[in-house]
Amino acid sequence: MNVTIKDVAKKAGVSISTVSRVINNSKPVSSEIRQKVLQIIEETGYTPNPVARSLVMKKSQLIGVIIPDISNFFIGEILNGIEEIGKMYGYDILLCNTYGDLEQELRYLKLLRAKQVEGIVFMTWRLNDKLTQYLADQEIPIVLINRNTSQLEIPSVSIDNYKGAYEMTKYLIDAGHRSIALIRNNLDSDAFGLDQYKGYKQAMDECGINIDERLVQYGNFMLDKAYDIVKGFIDDKVLPSAIFATSDVMAIGAINCLLDHGYKVPGDVSVVGFNDIKLASIYRPNLTTIRQPIYDIGAVAMRMIIKLINGQEIQDKVVILPHELVLRDSSK
Repeated sequence: MNVTIKDVAKKAGVSISTVSRVINNSKPVSSEIRQKVLQIIEETGYTPNPVARSLVMKKSQLIGVIIPDISNFFIGEILNGIEEIGKMYGYDILLCNTYGDLEQELRYLKLLRAKQVEGIVFMTWRLNDKLTQYLADQEIPIVLINRNTSQLEIPSVSIDNYKGAYEMTKYLIDAGHRSIALIRNNLDSDAFGLDQYKGYKQAMDECGINIDERLVQYGNFMLDKAYDIVKGFIDDKVLPSAIFATSDVMAIGAINCLLDHGYKVPGDVSVVGFNDIKLASIYRPNLTTIRQPIYDIGAVAMRMIIKLINGQEIQDKVVILPHELVLRDSSK
């Protein structure tokens, strides 16, 4: 039989409200009574009802986290940062996986509000007008991940995706490559995907290199999709000398296809990625990539949301963390 707050009060010889004050530390209670109540709680194994407690304290200690793909290595490392900081500050996480579907994102935003979360950390592959407006209308704190929201009133944490893609493309050009494929995310992914494309295009334009549109393809962050794209390059006899994939997983898919069809990496084709997930330094050949501080992105986003929940001011609503070009064995 479950022990209730009424049972604890009866055994301790105090009122239910006194037990509540001890549990929630809401009003002064004498040290003698506090000690007695705590002792009874320990003896009986009483656990406060979290719903009732949240109603009393007006704090659920819950933060919602919405992500597009829980199997994605990049997102997994972000979640490590989110969870560790949450634990540090006594917050639990309600995790929602949307598979990148807009209707699922909107449904989970409503569901998390119903679950009384105090704030939401949100990551999406797409940020259209409907979703942006819905987020702006929310009355609880929301922090976006991997988005530069300078044009919005929503706090965010990301790197400079434009600059990262520009630096990688410029590196390949300076290494002598003129035929450079771009395997990017979905065509209608606007924010960071579009910034990466603009960085790639800017570097190509500056060096007077015409972009072969046949070499700009959409891999949707999927290894097998990138594999098929490179197979198409080979079949159509348009294989470039370098392939820039905007995620390490897609870069690995590209390398797999090249190796399966008798090409050497980087002997015949250089392949580079983006993110620097843990697999990038383990895979052979080690992957040249743009390193994002992935764990820190999650950790900083969580610290921001907790500050907002507690009514504290945040210095910068848009936090741009540093990135780094990491040279390894997959490029020459």
